[in-house]
Parts: sequence; structure tokens; C-alpha cells
Amino acid sequence: MSDVRVIIQRDSEREERVVTTGTTAAELFAGERSVIAARVAGELKDLSYQVQDGETVEGVEISSEDGLNILRHSTAHVMAQAVQELFPEAKLGIGPPVKDGFYYDFDVDKPFHPDDLKAIEKKMQEIQKRGQRFSRRVVTDDEAREELADEPYKLELIGLKGSASHDDGADVEVGAGELTIYDNLDAKTGDLCWKDLCRGPHLPTTRNIPAFKLMRNAAAYWRGSEKNPMLQRIYGTAWPSKEELKAHLEFLAEAEKRDHRKLGSELDLFSIPEQIGSGLAVFHPKGGIIRRVMEDYSRRRHEEEGYEFVYTPHATKGKLFETSGHLDWYADGMYPPMQLDEGVDYYLKPMNCPMHNLIFDARGRSYRELPLRLFEFGTVYRYEKSGVVHGLTRARGFTQDDAHIYCTREQMSEELDKTLTFVLNLLRDYGLTDFYLELSTKDPEKFVGSDEAWEEATETLRQVAEKQNLELVADPGGAAFYGPKISVQARDAIGRTWQMSTIQLDFNLPERFDLEYTAADGSKTRPVMIHRALFGSIERFFAVLLEHYAGAFPAWLAPVQAVGIPVGDAHVQYLEEFAAEARRKGLRVEVDASSDRMQKKIRTQQKQKVPFMIIVGDEDMHAGTVSFRYRDGSQENGIPRDQALAKLVDVVERRIQV
Repeated sequence: MSDVRVIIQRDSEREERVVTTGTTAAELFAGERSVIAARVAGELKDLSYQVQDGETVEGVEISSEDGLNILRHSTAHVMAQAVQELFPEAKLGIGPPVKDGFYYDFDVDKPFHPDDLKAIEKKMQEIQKRGQRFSRRVVTDDEAREELADEPYKLELIGLKGSASHDDGADVEVGAGELTIYDNLDAKTGDLCWKDLCRGPHLPTTRNIPAFKLMRNAAAYWRGSEKNPMLQRIYGTAWPSKEELKAHLEFLAEAEKRDHRKLGSELDLFSIPEQIGSGLAVFHPKGGIIRRVMEDYSRRRHEEEGYEFVYTPHATKGKLFETSGHLDWYADGMYPPMQLDEGVDYYLKPMNCPMHNLIFDARGRSYRELPLRLFEFGTVYRYEKSGVVHGLTRARGFTQDDAHIYCTREQMSEELDKTLTFVLNLLRDYGLTDFYLELSTKDPEKFVGSDEAWEEATETLRQVAEKQNLELVADPGGAAFYGPKISVQARDAIGRTWQMSTIQLDFNLPERFDLEYTAADGSKTRPVMIHRALFGSIERFFAVLLEHYAGAFPAWLAPVQAVGIPVGDAHVQYLEEFAAEARRKGLRVEVDASSDRMQKKIRTQQKQKVPFMIIVGDEDMHAGTVSFRYRDGSQENGIPRDQALAKLVDVVERRIQV
């Protein structure tokens, strides 16, 4: 038997080893229980893969990103096997790994019930304990069609071989040039227990699945299209240890408590009435206060930074979006046109930038006016698919805090630097402090303009981002069609990442709109355009802050900053006078003069997450003082009225949490 020479890569270390022909990756990493797959020449392989002469082989650990995906996709197979053992009529859809888990789609006669999920999970545990082997098999198209003749959705996927989309998860099954089927084989007899069309790789056996749980089920269109049949989707999660699964479930429980849709209802902040439509929210008075304060503070800071305020309409003739390119590149995300004025197409605007360009172009511009910073709270409309609409974070109508900056080529780098610094500082003012930056570069299939302009814009943004001394992550192909962008990614109080502000550098729209300014030498020159949305959208930022603070906003943002709670009816007037004085200082203070007992009033305000409760009884009233009760239940007694008012004003002005 001949020998083969391979290199084993471990981080930066390389170990050359001579092994016999037929040696598997599993044998190379024998004893390393955390290694569940191998990477060979950049491709992921099962541990059963037989290494070839001259190959570099790297072990894939279960806790790595690739390892987690393999674990979760393998668990999805176990779930699908369990479903078909319990529901033999079920037809298989697609089962890819997703962030923190996996799902699988099934065509069944009726939706799954929570009791069904319990039964499926129990059956999965049985399969896991059997230690079935995942075994890869290459098949021809005809062989696959014959073997899967009773699986109509798999037959459709076979026809997509080599061109399947990552967006709907089809590439996990037929994304490569050859078709493979994975068999689940009995550990003792080798008999076939179940099979699925799949690219792999997979864990060696089902016993390598340490911990999993089924989460929920939902309806989902086949391959994400509303034109296709409705299937039933089961979501689950899988982790390298029971401890990690437990931590994840605790995290989800905390996230559920913070869900902005739940808090929005409990705190009476906003709603999304069915009579208006999916993704279209209305803000209630308390939510309106928070939103107004957010906007007012942002307006003030923008004025300090030299921005000028503009206003634009909600609808426009379609010709404007032909000029901008949105009808070429973004039509699927727009509401359908309305035909008015004898057949002219009008659209609800999905973006503000084309209208801002018209403001720039309304008269001649001089280099002395630049940089010109136009700012608008502009409401836009995007027809998101029903499956992705989610409260305020993915809406169909929302208001962007949109700015477009027009500057000279020479001003470009400094203006970008100032803009990014301004963005980060303003986000910090709202209480977000943990950031990293993402640089989105050109999609080679979806862009306008020259390669040279894109290269210059991308490198300029990279240099600006690096100045902030924050982690910079690449997002290849993630840019909009008109230019690269920097995205500010912020982590909230429980470690979730949210995309916040975006800054996009654009040489193309000024060209398409033929924008010009008069340079110092009298020549007509094209400006550079910077797109900048600081919050992204008011609605989404509102939701992020609501979840970040779990509804307990700092006093400057809280809809009610303090509530007066009288010990008895005799103390109501004293508190009304205190509240009136506070309101004259710009504070939002109310008095609970209801007939409820004091303890019930306190519980009510705790549920409403009011920052301060001002409690007054006989002793305070006679001494001209008040008592503070804080959200955590602690209390500070006998504070003179003027000092109490001064403290409230100070906490609000300094935007601190209490």
C-alpha cells in the first residue's frame, strides 16, 4: 500500500505527516473530539473523506462558525427523519442552518400542534441515541430523481443544480456541480434508516449532536415566494454543549421580555392596526413623546453641526426614479405605481436622495457653499414581503433621519471623518456605546459607475473607518448599487448586534442628475455626494432603544419622568403644586390622584417603568420636602422641594440613567 504526504494545518502551525493511502480525515484528528469535519483546499469535507497526496487538511471544530453550521444542519436532518417517522405523508422541503439554529420545511395536511413538536423532539432524542452514521453518496440526476420520486420539492431542486440560491437555503442541497445524497445508516447493521438530498458535510454520527431543542413552528412559502405552496416550518436550535444550550435559552427568554412589540403594548407606546396594514405603525401619546424628544435632540445636534433642514413630498412621478436608477435596481422593494394625470406613473418614495438632488439643482451652486448638508426626517415606503415584516424593526412605512452632503473631492475625506465622528457621538448620547464598523463593497453584478470610482470611494471609506480605532469588518458585495458604505453596528444591553447608521459615498448619482457647482476657477465641477442615515429609521431606532433599555428609558427620554404619589387625599394638592412647578422647568411630571391605595399606585408606576416616584405624606408636606422612590425600589427621604426639582432637571439634562 503506497503512502501519501499531507499537511495538517492548526492555526499558524503546519505539521507534515506521511500516511497510508485511504487514510481518512477522522484518522488524522483521532482523539480530538471537538473536530467534527475537515477543510481541504478551502472546501468542507466529512471526516470520512480520504485524504490525497499533497493536500493541506485543517480540522473544523464544532464551536467554530462552520462547525456550528454543520452541527445545526445535521440536527435538521435528524428532525426531518423524526417528522417522517411520525408523519409518513410529510413531504420534505429545505432544512438549512440559520443564525443560532436551523429549520426544516414540510408539506403536511394540517399545521403542526405544540404537542406534535414535543413528540418530534422525543423521536429526535431516540435517533440521536442510536448513533446513526451520516454517509455521503454521489448520484446522477436520473438516479436522484428515481430515488426521490415521491418528494416533489426535491425533484424541483434537482433541476436547480449548480444555480440554487443562498437566499432561500436551496444551496445547502444542490449548490454544487454534482448531486449527493446523505444516508442515515444504522450504527450496527448499516441498514438505511433515512436519506436526504444534500451537499453536506455532516457530523460523523447522530451521537455527535450534544444538545438541541425545538423552538416553534410557523407557515412559510416554498422557497420564499408567495406564488408557491404554503409549507409548515419547524425551527430548532443546537449547541456544542448542554450549558451553551441553557445559556442560549436564557438569552432568548430575556430577549422575549425585551421584545419591543410586547413592551410597546404594555407601555401603551405604539400599535400596528390591522385596519391600516402590515408594517404601518401608529404612535400613541406616550410613544409620541419619546419619538418627539428623540427627534428634537437630533435636530438640535444637527443644527450645531451645520446641517440645513429640508422637506420633500411622499410621492413623485416615476421619471425621477428612472433618473436615479431605483426603477432599474430597486423596483421590487417599491410599492406599485399609481396612474394619475392621464396615465403618468406616480410612486410612493422609497428613498429621499433623488428629491434632495433636485433641491441642490434648483439653482446654481458655488464652491463657497460646500459642503452643503441637507437634512430631513423623511417618511419613505418600501413594500417588504409579509414574511419579513417585523414590528418597527422591519416596516413598510418609516421615517429616515436622512442627510445628503454635497462637497468637493478635496473636502470628501475630512467630511466623511467628521460625519462618522458625529454619528458615533450622537449614538452614544442615546446610550449605545459598544460599536464596530462594517465596510460594504461593490456587488459585481449590481452596480453603476466605473471600477475606478468605486475603488477610490471604497479606499477613502476604509481610511476614514480605521481612524475611529474600532473593529472594521468586511462585507463583500454588500453595497448599494450606487456606492460603498460604512455601517455602524451597535451591541445592545444583552449583546445583540443592530445595524444603525450608514454612510455611503456616491460618485454616481451626481452624474446621473448632472449636478454641478462653480469651482474657484469658474469651471463647472461635479460634487461628491455622501448619503447618511444616522438612526436608519426613527421607528427602528425607537425599537432598538426600547429593547436596549427593556422599556426603562433614562429620564430624558421617558414619556413620564416622575409621578407624584400621595400617601392620602390630603397630600394631592401639595403634589399638584410640585408637579406644576416641575412642568414650568420643562419636566414631564404627573400626579396619581386616583382612588387606588398607595401601594397599588406604586406597583402601577413600577410596571410603567417611571424613573422617579415622588411620595409625599404629612411629614414631607409640613417640612416642605418630598421623598424619591427609584425604579429599583430604593428610596431617598426628606429632600427639600427646590433640591428635588434641581436633581430632576440635572438627571434629564445630563441624560443619565437612574
